[in-house]
Amino acid sequence: MDEQKRTYYIDVGSGEISRSATASTWSFKIEATDVEIGQLRALMDQNYSTEWKNFFRAHVPYVQYHYDRQNDEYDSTIQQIYGMLYQLGDEEAKNHIESMNILPQEQ
Repeated sequence: MDEQKRTYYIDVGSGEISRSATASTWSFKIEATDVEIGQLRALMDQNYSTEWKNFFRAHVPYVQYHYDRQNDEYDSTIQQIYGMLYQLGDEEAKNHIESMNILPQEQ
């Protein structure tokens, strides 16, 4: 397997991972191997699936957000995504993610 790192441009909102900086809008620039990109893609796909579950669950008004298992799953996965982006990202990406205060504080 190729362990060479390549530059990727990521948009978390759309779930897009691109090798081209000009193909579409992006939020984070990272350097990652094929394996790391595969892991990131799997997390983004998982989040997409969870978003659909949440959409359907949103039509059940008696279930509150903090009692909803899908929301917990989404929150956990989004933290994992941003954790990977933080590890693989350039300095600008790291600074932005730190400013979001989305990652758990290290003990």
